Amino acid sequence: MTTKEALERLQKSTFRAKFHLSEKERSYAVTKGPEVIRQHARDFVQQRLAPAEIPNDGRQTPMRGHPVFVAQHACACCCRGCLEKWYRIPRGVALTEEQQEGIVRLLMAWVRREMQQGAV
Repeated sequence: MTTKEALERLQKSTFRAKFHLSEKERSYAVTKGPEVIRQHARDFVQQRLAPAEIPNDGRQTPMRGHPVFVAQHACACCCRGCLEKWYRIPRGVALTEEQQEGIVRLLMAWVRREMQQGAV
């Protein structure tokens, strides 16, 4: 599934489509810039999603407070359960570098789209 296809599919979910960046999160993204936000996304994915076993899986991603956290929920990349349900990435197996980068690309595409929609 391409990033575009994933974003289109996610928009059809009532729950996933309700997520949007707050003004504070939008301002943070503008202040930090896309490369810093991308690095934060990489760090969050590596630390909170990539390990095979996550002790607090399903509760490791806050719902707000950072653009990437909101993107993770909007993109069903917030926990291993959602990754399994939406993308068929099984729990109990560490994510590959390629899978991690794919998730980061999806998260950044969602953030970019949100930032463009907010500028209208």
